[in-house]
Amino acid sequence: MKINTLIVDDEPLGREALRVLLKYDPEIALVGECATGREAVDAIAKYDPELVFLDVQMPDLDGFAVVDAVGAQQMPVTIFVTAYDQYALRAFDVHAMDYLLKPFDETRFNKALERAKNHLRKGRWDHLGDKLAELLRDHRGANYADRFVIKTSGKVVFLKSAEIDWIEAEGNYLRLHAGKDSYLQRGTMNSVQERLDPKRFVRIHRSTIVNVEKVKELRPWPTGEYVVLMNNGKELTLSRGFKEQLPLLVGEPI
Repeated sequence: MKINTLIVDDEPLGREALRVLLKYDPEIALVGECATGREAVDAIAKYDPELVFLDVQMPDLDGFAVVDAVGAQQMPVTIFVTAYDQYALRAFDVHAMDYLLKPFDETRFNKALERAKNHLRKGRWDHLGDKLAELLRDHRGANYADRFVIKTSGKVVFLKSAEIDWIEAEGNYLRLHAGKDSYLQRGTMNSVQERLDPKRFVRIHRSTIVNVEKVKELRPWPTGEYVVLMNNGKELTLSRGFKEQLPLLVGEPI
């Protein structure tokens, strides 16, 4: 089975160089090329590639913003492509992310490509997602995701973080509840928690995160747990293990 691959670079010559190097690899199927970060976000949702060559410096959305928009756990195996950027190179090295420094030669390219293939063969995709999440967290500091990009029923949905009522875990997936709708997205509770502003989103259970703006009431149980009543009437549980989160829900000590 071939590896569906996407090229993202705002420079035509950069895309051409990658295209030529990939052309004769029998394991690669090039599914598309993108000149902007916004095109990349749409193409990743549309084609669901296994591998992407992602330029770091782009004028609309840079490479880090693409990862943020798609979600680290939803990203394909990623090889960053960059001109000299001291911060980026240091960050890639710290988090063991592969990159190509422009101008790169065929030997360096083949080494990066072979590493990507090994990741895919060994099924280490989720592990790379965790590394991407760490890289993104360090890069953006206190800037949290303001929307999620979700591929569902043949379309791409852009869901603002503020519209989310609560998030629950479903196996290897997350279900994002927003009003009467809900959306399924691959990921972990830890990864999505890192993307959200902790002042607005609070984890009340190992499998539940709530938007504090959508909480209506808290009702204590004799067991030490709390019923968290949402504005839409949904009842969730704040478990004893997350009782220290109560001040974040009410905005003051309890």
